[in-house]
Amino acid sequence: MKNRKLKNSELERINPEEYKVTKKTPLIIILDNIRSLNNIGSVFRTADAFLVKKIYLCGITAKPPHKDIQKTALGATDSVDWEYVENTLDLVEKLKNKGVFIASIEQAELSVDLNDFSVQEDLTYAIIFGNEVKGVQQKVVSASDTVIEIPQYGTKHSLNISVSVGVVVWDLFVKLRGTKSR
Repeated sequence: MKNRKLKNSELERINPEEYKVTKKTPLIIILDNIRSLNNIGSVFRTADAFLVKKIYLCGITAKPPHKDIQKTALGATDSVDWEYVENTLDLVEKLKNKGVFIASIEQAELSVDLNDFSVQEDLTYAIIFGNEVKGVQQKVVSASDTVIEIPQYGTKHSLNISVSVGVVVWDLFVKLRGTKSR
């Protein structure tokens, strides 16, 4: 039996208006000084795919509308809720005061491997991804509730930011969905 690819019209996706009112995953993405417009667009697309609650664009991170963001976002900037906040640390403190659990995605001394990180029901998680060269700012890492590290076994020291977002968002999406079925 051959497997036939589905046409886009057969995928039964929701439209941006339906997306806005759909129950979201209790997950927030914070982009801390991301340089690449293509990476930003890719993050929007991943956020759309897994019903991320909101994206915060901080520091030098560019904002929609921009043609290079749109090129990779493919319209996800119209569905995913987003906001620009200049200072990442101020945002982290504000979210912590609202009871959001803050996790920097970084390599650090006391980091928790992603596969060992457990989620709790009824918590909202904010995950912070940093600059392509410098990573998440140290002061932001220090203010986080935890640091999550993506285990890597090859010779390279890091993954591209858009790949990291995909890996972490998928993992947390699956874990968060699992807490609802218990």
